[in-house]
Parts: sequence; structure tokens; C-alpha cells
Amino acid sequence: MRVVTAVRTFFRVLFDREFAGRVELAMSGEAAPPAARTDASRPPMQPKHETRSEAISLLAALQREARLVDFLQEPLEGYSDAQIGAAARDVHRECRGVLQRMFALEPLRTETEGATIEVSSGYDAACYRVTGNVSGEPPFRGTMVHHGWKATICQVPKWSGGKDAAMVVAPVEVELK
Repeated sequence: MRVVTAVRTFFRVLFDREFAGRVELAMSGEAAPPAARTDASRPPMQPKHETRSEAISLLAALQREARLVDFLQEPLEGYSDAQIGAAARDVHRECRGVLQRMFALEPLRTETEGATIEVSSGYDAACYRVTGNVSGEPPFRGTMVHHGWKATICQVPKWSGGKDAAMVVAPVEVELK
């Protein structure tokens, strides 16, 4: 649990200047100033940052940590299969790490693909996709083609940037010399 808190704190400190200041005070051992009191006559405070889709946040993380967008947007015509395979191995490893950290994916079923399984009556169509010669009423018996996936957590970092950057997947990188 502390690892999750550390990762969440890292991203919040990275994108929220006020929160970073409070963390810095806490880490130095100084007492943080008391939270501002709200007054019924004062209008509620508006959030200082625009929101953005969690999908963009996920895509940004996959780009930042695995260069997924760069890999997928690169024309492959000029590269050998070996070069593409070497790049794909790195991208695969890093993307898998992002997915595990944010979603802790697990198979829906533990049987091996190709096993005969039963889909009970009243099954959830979001959990099972029944294909082939589908007739009659469940329960159905068939060959498991794919075990399915489920997320056991969903910890996509919250956006704390501004309105103009809400749709930015990767910032422009500038190296100074």
C-alpha cells in the first residue's frame, strides 16, 4: 500500500505546486499552515486545473515510459525485421509495466486456452463473448479461445496540468547545449 501512496504522491508533487510545498514542509519537520477555513458567505473554490480524459493520461504514461506512440507512429518500411523486433521487445516490456502498475491485470479464467469450459445461464455478456454456432439457451459448453482480462485496480494518475495541455500526450523535448 505504501508503494501505491508513494507513486500517487510522486505524480501529485510533480504536477501540483501547492501540494509539493506542503510535502516539502512535512518532510522538513516543519508544521504545515492550517488549512484555510471555508465561510458559508464565500463561494466554493473552483479547481485551478482543467480536467482531461483518463485515456489521455494513460496514453501519455505509455508514451513517457515506453515510447508507445513513437513506436506506432514510426513508418517501418526502412527497418529490418530484426530492428523492429528489438524495438518491439523494449516497448512491450515497458508498456506491460505501465499496465501492471495502473491496472494489475489478471486473467478472468485460469484454464489454459483450448480447454473445454461451461458458460452458465445468467452469464454476464461483459465477461463472456460466446461465438460460433450459438443456439438455444445457456448453459453453453465450448472451447476457451481466450481467457479474458480484468483490472484489479485502476490507478491512472489524476491530471493537474492546465487547460492548454489537457490533450498533450507528449511534450516537445528540447535539449540545451
